[in-house]
Amino acid sequence: MECILTVDINTSSVRIHAFDLTGQVLGMRKGSYPTFHPQADYSEQDPEQVFITTLYVLKNFLNEVIHSQKYKVKAICFCAAMHSVLALDKNGRPLGNAIIWADNRGIKQAKQLKNSKECTQIYEASGTPIHPMSPLIKIAWMSQQDPERFAQAYKFISLKEYVLLQLTGEYLLDQSIASSTGMFDIHQLKWHPEALKFAGITPDRLSTPVSIFFDEVGLKKEYSKSLGLSSATKLIIGSSDGCSATLGSGNIAAEKATVTLASSGAVRVASKEILVDKSQRFFNYLLAEDYYISGGPTNNVGVVFDWFSQQFGSFDPRQDIEQVKAELLREAIQVSAGAKGLLFLPYLLGERAPIWNANARGVYFGLNITHGQKHLLRATVEGILFEVYSIGKLLAEHRNFSSISLTGSYASVPLFAQILTDIFGLPIHANTGVDNVALGTALIGLTGMNYFKNLNETSSNLPVTETYLPNKQNHELYMRYFEIFERLSTKLEPDFELITALQ
Repeated sequence: MECILTVDINTSSVRIHAFDLTGQVLGMRKGSYPTFHPQADYSEQDPEQVFITTLYVLKNFLNEVIHSQKYKVKAICFCAAMHSVLALDKNGRPLGNAIIWADNRGIKQAKQLKNSKECTQIYEASGTPIHPMSPLIKIAWMSQQDPERFAQAYKFISLKEYVLLQLTGEYLLDQSIASSTGMFDIHQLKWHPEALKFAGITPDRLSTPVSIFFDEVGLKKEYSKSLGLSSATKLIIGSSDGCSATLGSGNIAAEKATVTLASSGAVRVASKEILVDKSQRFFNYLLAEDYYISGGPTNNVGVVFDWFSQQFGSFDPRQDIEQVKAELLREAIQVSAGAKGLLFLPYLLGERAPIWNANARGVYFGLNITHGQKHLLRATVEGILFEVYSIGKLLAEHRNFSSISLTGSYASVPLFAQILTDIFGLPIHANTGVDNVALGTALIGLTGMNYFKNLNETSSNLPVTETYLPNKQNHELYMRYFEIFERLSTKLEPDFELITALQ
């Protein structure tokens, strides 16, 4: 049997899936790697660790599943999280760790650009909001704050590009991830001169942007041999995880929104037109020509629940973190909606949409003597999802959607799904039988190989395995809580800045 492999280089792990040529899952493997926080507002990953983990998982998966069952690999298609930056020297060696999406060290540079006359032009050309998350700001920070590394850098690339560089020897970047850098003109499909000027670089210090269907380079001979793959195996460059998730949830041509709940989160809609917002609160990323994914991201989903689990979960050394989280979720179910008058602002990593405030911080509000750990737990989950709703509420002012497709690692957690549908007051559909990012990546690969005519065809009639319907009483209660949540997020803005300065 012939198959296609997908490699998803996400924030906490690499996930490798095999699909047959109709898009049915044949198997998967994953391997994890850490994120380092050397100081407040810093989030980094070791590029060598990411690559070695990817190669190890890929090789084991091929040996244990693909080769043993006589599958023939037609292609490998890649996707990855957005907004990472890695400086390389002229020999392709990393100059330190990669700076990932959650990193907020470029607050000063983001303010500098926001206050410049070039701000609107760069946002409208690139579709990327001005925020420390973007590679544009990260590179500008490096030029000002780490000039030695900046001067030594031959190229600035993402973690996905680094993995592909090791496998192929080529500096290539798909237009989808390029569109999330803040430096790529999504209309002209080329690097934007004003953005590059602000970053202090020229196009030759970046990779060559190519279509998500690009397949004109192959594995180095040593990797073909080591992995047991034919030289005819195609490498398809693929897309970003957010765009793949939207495609894999079947929302390319439908009036639906896609909500992703993973380490981070997002609310997205697909359209052939960009979303125009004078306040520059939304992203407009390119999936493929004439396909735009618009919406807003949040920093604080799985990373916040992981934080709570590690700090306040079971101290039994025999339990791993997944067991601890499962136990906490069982406790949270026992607490009624509203957590007995307790609210949580989940901004442990600052925040992107809709407040775009890198100084934002976490807050428990409404604590009294009757609250215990279970109430803090329930408020934490609700606070994460109130933040997601705040993006969706704003997006609904620009795009109509009557239902939501839920994707990401937390899509299979019933408590998260039910609270989310109660907050939105809309039905939620989840395909918990398949990873939507992997499926979307596979559909890109299959379209590139002409097994499907176009992306519209690939995303039609995708299955739904779980449907959640809102509880009207809970929705009305959550709307009253959300008014306070939204007001606090705005009111505390000056105090967020003051407390950050004291750090």
